[in-house]
Amino acid sequence: MLDVLGTIKSLGFVQLDTIQYVARAHHHILWSRNQNYREHMLDDLLGRDRTVFEHFTHDASVIPMEFLPFWARQFQRKKDRMDRPGYYKIRPSDDLFKSIKTRITHEGPLSTHAFDTKIEGPKVMWARPPHKLALDYLWYCGELATCHRRNFTKFYDLAERVFPIDISKDAAPDHVQIDWLCRGALDRLGFGSQGDIQRFWEATSRNEVGRWAADAPDLTHVDVQTAQGDWIPLLAPSNIEARMHATPAPTSRLRILNPFDPATRDRDRLSRLFGFEYKIEMFVPAAKRKWGYYVFPILEGDRFVGRIDVKADRASDELIVTKMWPEAGVAWPQSRWDKLHAELERLKRFAGVAQVRWIA
Repeated sequence: MLDVLGTIKSLGFVQLDTIQYVARAHHHILWSRNQNYREHMLDDLLGRDRTVFEHFTHDASVIPMEFLPFWARQFQRKKDRMDRPGYYKIRPSDDLFKSIKTRITHEGPLSTHAFDTKIEGPKVMWARPPHKLALDYLWYCGELATCHRRNFTKFYDLAERVFPIDISKDAAPDHVQIDWLCRGALDRLGFGSQGDIQRFWEATSRNEVGRWAADAPDLTHVDVQTAQGDWIPLLAPSNIEARMHATPAPTSRLRILNPFDPATRDRDRLSRLFGFEYKIEMFVPAAKRKWGYYVFPILEGDRFVGRIDVKADRASDELIVTKMWPEAGVAWPQSRWDKLHAELERLKRFAGVAQVRWIA
């Protein structure tokens, strides 16, 4: 049964990303967990059903709407950060903030394309015009919310038209939010360090997680052996043993994961637990890349067995495989290659192209 919202709740959030090398990250992440998923399903949850909302975890993400009472502190944390002296080289004017909200109030949802302010000063990488900075500020603070997307373009509306509650009045108390966030992170991680817990949502500070861990009565301390053979002390829920016994064996199917998949996002944890060293190299100069611009991890069961450079070329109607690298020490018998070819066929159908072509 396909339950897209249930999958997002189970993961906690799904990261958004604009790059469509095969498919955009959020769609690929959901498809990796159920191959009946199609892109319109997430769009419906956001724009029609209002069962998810967009905001910032470690990056822009889709979050279940029922988590909203526990997310108020994140709106405030973002506002506090942007209000610090020196955050902006040129802060948008109060008149611009007011005019944007007035237009949206009277005209309805608007995208950044509805505004035409220009970049002030020299044009440098990541420079944005004042209206974009103002829209971002109002979105981070929770005064505006994403109401829908059209061809991935975000449309902003007043938060009270999108959110089912007044987050400034109906939020849970701050200590309850911290407890919910920490427990939610640990529940999904299974076990982890205080840093693992803090990095999961990026909605608490290290000190807040430390105080929570010291005061929580129902945690247990466990020792976990890393992929490098070391034993490290970590935190776990008190029922960790029962959870381990109830956890089903991983599928033997091979999966090509998105670089922003939750299974690989925390690179330190990925290295410690799986011995898989991974880095997205899109911002690395081409001559210095070890692997490639957008290389996908390959997961088989509970083991990373390689990585692959594959891209959907919709003009030629092909899924093009540039190169595949087996992981060191992992044998690739014909049975494993057969699994890879089967996954490429599945990925081809998801990307909506007709054939797979290897060029290496």
